[in-house]
Amino acid sequence: MAEKELVGIRWKEKESEEEDGLIHAIAQDYKTGEVLMLAHMNKEALRKTLETGVAHYWSRSRRKLWKKGETSGNIQIVKEILVDCDGDAVLLKVEQVGGACHTGYRSCFYRTLDGRIVSEKVFEPEEKYGVRGDDRKPLI
Repeated sequence: MAEKELVGIRWKEKESEEEDGLIHAIAQDYKTGEVLMLAHMNKEALRKTLETGVAHYWSRSRRKLWKKGETSGNIQIVKEILVDCDGDAVLLKVEQVGGACHTGYRSCFYRTLDGRIVSEKVFEPEEKYGVRGDDRKPLI
């Protein structure tokens, strides 16, 4: 993918060589509008997403590129990508296969500020990762 095809994106200044200028990436269900998760992308993650049609992100905790669903099988098939007005965030409209959250919920936004659960689990983390979802560090 040529640089000119990434029009309107203002990559954040590098904080480290691994992060290669990150932008925020919001994943949203393309049919329902439900916000599924927030992650980060560097240029490589965005290019890989565009090339494959499957969401790829930069993991700040693991300091590496990762394909959403590479362990769980819960991939995100990208239908459209929008850039915000400031050029420092993208919105991925996706078809979510399985749950988006590593804790087993469809969305990472499954609880209120007071801790009340407002969603149901769609998979058990133990079956996908071999550990409870709340014992596992976030993937982003």
